[in-house]
Amino acid sequence: MNINKIYIGAAVLLSLMATSCTKYLETEPQGFISAGSPTVDGAEGLVTAAYAGIGNDDMIGPMASMWVYGSVRSDDAYKGGGGVSDVEPFNFYEQYNLTQASQGWLAGLPFTWENFYSAISRANTALRTLNQLTDDKYPLRKSRIAEARFLRGHSHFMLKVLFNRVPYITETLTNEEIKKVSNQDLTSDQLWNKIGEDFQYAIDNLPESQSQIGRANKLSAAAYLAKVRLYQAYEQDENHHVVKINSSRLQEVVTLTQMVIGSGKYNLQPDFGENFLNGYDNGPESVFAIQFSISDGTTTGRLNFENGLNYPHGAPQYGCCGFHQPSQNLVNAFATDASGLPKFITFNDVALSAADITPTGVTVDPRIDHSVGIDGHPYKYRNEPAYIFSNSWVRDPGVYGFFQSMKEQQAADCSCYMKKGPFMGVSKNIDIIRYADVLLMQAEAYIELGQPDKAMPLINQVRARASVSTGRTKLANGTSPSNYKISLYDGSNLPWSQGNARMAVRWERRLEFALESPRFFDLVRWGIAEPTLNAYLAKEKTRRGYLSGAKFTAGRDEYYPIPQREIDFTKGLYKQNPGY
Repeated sequence: MNINKIYIGAAVLLSLMATSCTKYLETEPQGFISAGSPTVDGAEGLVTAAYAGIGNDDMIGPMASMWVYGSVRSDDAYKGGGGVSDVEPFNFYEQYNLTQASQGWLAGLPFTWENFYSAISRANTALRTLNQLTDDKYPLRKSRIAEARFLRGHSHFMLKVLFNRVPYITETLTNEEIKKVSNQDLTSDQLWNKIGEDFQYAIDNLPESQSQIGRANKLSAAAYLAKVRLYQAYEQDENHHVVKINSSRLQEVVTLTQMVIGSGKYNLQPDFGENFLNGYDNGPESVFAIQFSISDGTTTGRLNFENGLNYPHGAPQYGCCGFHQPSQNLVNAFATDASGLPKFITFNDVALSAADITPTGVTVDPRIDHSVGIDGHPYKYRNEPAYIFSNSWVRDPGVYGFFQSMKEQQAADCSCYMKKGPFMGVSKNIDIIRYADVLLMQAEAYIELGQPDKAMPLINQVRARASVSTGRTKLANGTSPSNYKISLYDGSNLPWSQGNARMAVRWERRLEFALESPRFFDLVRWGIAEPTLNAYLAKEKTRRGYLSGAKFTAGRDEYYPIPQREIDFTKGLYKQNPGY
C-alpha cells in the first residue's frame, strides 16, 4: 500500500467538526469523491487517505510522536532547545502549572486536536462510501471498513489520553449533527467502550495477515483493544483519582494479548536497537506502525518531521535544534545494582555524568546507550569520530544538562534522512505498538490480577533481549562504552510479591520505552502522576533552576485543557476540563 501518493484525503475536512473555521464545513475540497457515486477505486483511495491521516502532521500539532506530550511532560525528559523561551509553550507543559487553555498556535495542542479530528473525518468519509457498496461488488469491503474503524479508534484513543472527555464522532452523523455533539455526551467509561467497539469490529473482520505492508490486521487490532482495556481497567473519578482496578477488564487484556502472543506472528527484534534503525521497519516486533517514506516520486517524500527539532544542535552534520533532552532522573534510572537489577530506591541519590558512565564506572542497563547521547559514546551506533557524541553538541547545557535523546534520530548520511532548511525529516516508521508492549501489558494485567508469577517470564523476555543488545553500541576498538550489567528476575534477587512485581513491570516499561513517550500516560493510568512527578520536581529543582516554580496539581494536570478556541467555536457546548 503506497500511502504516500494519495492526496484525496484533503476532502474529508468537509465534515471536520473540531475546527474553529467554518470554511472546512462549507468548502468542497479539491479531489473530493462524492458519496453519491461510490466506486471501488474511490473507496480504496479514501481508506488509503485515512491511513495517511494518522501521520499528517509536523512539529507543531504532532500526532505520531508524543515526545512533547508524553516524554517532556513526564520525568523522562526536559524540553531542551535554546532555553525556556524557545518554543515557550512546550516549557509551559513541562512546568505543568503554566499550561493554559488559550495558548496560541505555537502551543501545538490546538493543531493536534484538529489533526486527530481531521484523521477521524477521513476515516468516516471512507466509511460512508464503503457503506454504500456491496460485498458482491467489493469483496474487500468489510475488511476495509474494519481498517477504517481501526484508524478511527486510534485517533479517538489518542484524544482520550490527551484530553480525557472528547466528542466521539462517527460516520452516521451529518455536519449539522456533528456540531451538536458535546464532549460531555459520554462518560469516561462509555467513551472507552465506543473506542473499543471499533477495535472489536476490526478483530472480527480482519485477517491475521495482510498482503500489503502497513495495513492493520486482526492481531494489531487485538493488541490495540488490549491497550484500551488496560487503560480502562484503572477507573478514575471526576478528579482523575484511580478508585478501582477492574479485574474483568484486566482479564480481557490477558485474553487479547494471548491472541497476539500465541499467534507466533510477532517476536522481539534480536537487538533492541534495530527498532530504531532504518532498514528494520515492519519487522517482527512492529505490531502497528505509522508508515513514512522517502524518494517516492514527490518533492520531499512522506517524511516524519515531528522529531525534526530533536537532533544535536552543535553536531556539524545536523545543526539544529537540541530539543528533547533526557532528564537526569531518567539517566540515573538506567543504573543497576551489584546483582544487575534496577536501583529501585536509591537510583536518584547521585547525579550520573558521562565521567561516571564508562567501561569501569557504574553498572548500567545496556538500553542507556540505545536511548541517550552521552559524551564519548557512539551516537546512532556509529563509532567513527564524526559520530562520537560530544558535550559540545549540546545547545544549552547550562539550562538542560549534557544528555541528548537518540532513539528518534537517524544518521545524517542515512538514505532515510532529509534536511529541509534547519529541520530534519526521516522516513523511519513510528511504532504505535511494539511486541514488547504486548508482553508488558500482559505482565501488568497478571500482576494486578494477583498472579505475579505469570508476569515474571514475560518481563524477563524483555530484559533478556536487552542483555544481549550490546553489539551495536561498541566503540571502534570493540569495547563497550559503558559497564553493562543486567540480570533476570528469579524470585530471590527480588522477592516476587505483588508489590515488588508491580514495581518491576513499571520500571521495565520506563526503561524499555524511554523517550518513546508513553511514560506520562502510564503515570496517569496508574494513578501515581502527582506523587511521582512532584517528587521528581523536588529533586530536579536542585539540578535545573528553570524548574523552580514547576508544580503538578492533581485533578488538573493529568489531562490537557480542551483548546479554548474549540469551546468558543461551539459557543460553550464543549466543557473545559477541571482546573483550567
